[in-house]
Amino acid sequence: MKKDQFNKDVDSLFEAILYLQNTEECRAFFKDLCTYQELNAMAQRLHVAKMLYTHHVFTDIVAETGASTATISRVNRSIKNGEEGYRAVFERMGIHSDEE
Repeated sequence: MKKDQFNKDVDSLFEAILYLQNTEECRAFFKDLCTYQELNAMAQRLHVAKMLYTHHVFTDIVAETGASTATISRVNRSIKNGEEGYRAVFERMGIHSDEE
């Protein structure tokens, strides 16, 4: 797939998500869109991100989430050097980093 088409498709996906109005609609849409493994992986990364954001240590995160240290490291890089997406979501959810 060409990069321009990929970007259009990704933007279309994000726009579609914004039309969903509640948790039930999101659940139905993502269950239709994703495999169980994809959905579980995204949910696990969000759980890892919440724990990192609130300064839990890697060993506790592995124990609670079952995520690999590679996944935890990747999420940690996204929190520290990413697009600020996790921060935006967590702030809107009322989840605050201890550093704030």
